Amino acid sequence: MTAQKKRLLTGLKPTGGSLHIGNYFGALKPFLDMYSEYDSVLFLADLHALTTVRSGDELRANSFAIVRDYLAAGFDPSKALLFKQSDVPEHAELAWILECLVTVPFLMQAHAYKDRTAKGEEANAGLFNYPMLMAADIILYDTDIVPVGEDQRQHVEYAREAASKFNNAYGATFKEPQEKILKEVAVVPGTDGRKMSKSYGNTIPLFGTKDEIAKAVMSIVTDSSGERPEHVYAIHKLFRSEDELVNIYEENRGKYKNLKELLIEDIDAFIAPMREKRALITDDVVREVLANGSEKAREIASAKMKEVRQKIGISL
Repeated sequence: MTAQKKRLLTGLKPTGGSLHIGNYFGALKPFLDMYSEYDSVLFLADLHALTTVRSGDELRANSFAIVRDYLAAGFDPSKALLFKQSDVPEHAELAWILECLVTVPFLMQAHAYKDRTAKGEEANAGLFNYPMLMAADIILYDTDIVPVGEDQRQHVEYAREAASKFNNAYGATFKEPQEKILKEVAVVPGTDGRKMSKSYGNTIPLFGTKDEIAKAVMSIVTDSSGERPEHVYAIHKLFRSEDELVNIYEENRGKYKNLKELLIEDIDAFIAPMREKRALITDDVVREVLANGSEKAREIASAKMKEVRQKIGISL
């Protein structure tokens, strides 16, 4: 990795579900646009997924799928580190050490835990301790920057606090990471005009077939009283410049079917290369990419943990 660049780290949680274009433009594309500017680390957060996923087959399938998605969308593992969290046992080891430095009330402030208990639901111990595993993920690699949405700021605050507590107890060891708030993340409208979300059932699949794209686009809610179908137009802006669209929509005023058909063609033209690339990415390719990344990640992690073990006194 390049020493001159700041290190950026982010995790992918393999909890299932097919990606849609809202995921792509809202999170995946912003990451792909910036990761090569940094000394980037991308990891598959499979240990985190254990707080909710209860099927080995499901977690395995989800893990293959999410790596395949990122590779198909343009992530280049030769330009960054991509590995599986569980292949680097130093993550769990450091998490335990950090848990011994923080208090129960401190962990009780975590949003995920508070949200679960506020609903009257029981939180498992993994969810409760989740912030310290996440902190370990981050500080183990001397991370400078963690790109997050505003609602995830607390993750980095916990990591910073954990690093500070260790440094105060044992001497300067870990960098205190900074969050990079993705304020410009696109809010992609769904087929009903609300934010595109699987929970709303208003998505257009990122790697869908042309028929699947057509079915989704044809279901976009239109307002016959307007001069143009605003929901169609809002999605179309993701695939063409507004300068082009102004003339197209003016020429097809009131011809909503024509405009939807054009949108189908534009989305499919954009997705087809990724869809075709994804179909060629075998499980063996994913395994090889992750194995190569895990080997390099362990070199970094083991060197850092050698220092940690010496400082805390378990290295004799």
